[in-house]
Amino acid sequence: MSDIKKQIEDELQNARAVCGINGATSGECAAAWDAVEELQAEASHQRQVKPKNSLEQFCDDNPDALECRVYDN
Repeated sequence: MSDIKKQIEDELQNARAVCGINGATSGECAAAWDAVEELQAEASHQRQVKPKNSLEQFCDDNPDALECRVYDN
């Protein structure tokens, strides 16, 4: 997670620099801020993913095991 935080900080600095040079209404400025937003969304997504419990891990490795069967009613 710290790697994505570093990327966000780098992109924030880049966006500020690009907007300072090209102006706040330029296409380059908008694209730079889009990159920041996408990284922030990915960081949020990574925080929401819960780790798998031991049964889920077992079923990933052994989908045909009795414990992992799913029955439709």
